[in-house]
Amino acid sequence: MIIDNLANAANYFHLHPLFGEAFEYLKQIDMKAMHTGTTEIKGSLLKASVVETQLKPEAEARLETHRKYIDIQIPVSGAERYGWRSLSSLTNSETGYDEANDIEFFCERPSTLVTLYPGEFVIFSPEDGHAPLVGEGLIKKIILKIAVR
Repeated sequence: MIIDNLANAANYFHLHPLFGEAFEYLKQIDMKAMHTGTTEIKGSLLKASVVETQLKPEAEARLETHRKYIDIQIPVSGAERYGWRSLSSLTNSETGYDEANDIEFFCERPSTLVTLYPGEFVIFSPEDGHAPLVGEGLIKKIILKIAVR
């Protein structure tokens, strides 16, 4: 997991060939004005989803992992908390891996919780169990999905 401010995004371009393109896309859009939905930026290799959804109490947050995609998540309209736990410590799969949706949920609880604000981002790799959408109220956020190399 990597957490930083969008102003520092270039520090991470070397980690994946599509990170530069992903963050450049964010510079070209008005995040607050974006409508919900998914945009393919580079086919299935890089896509952006804008979602507006209700945040939930920490006790209801489920740890999830992805195998095919790296997530870059950016809260747009307010603060969002995220639970985290290393995939290496997750052993109790709730659902098994859903290949069609590239997601697996786990019964374990996060080992840490972090809060992000608009202007910040988090990168979750396939090794990062993450529990998004923790907090109160409605949130608008952008989720960039970058295909694992």
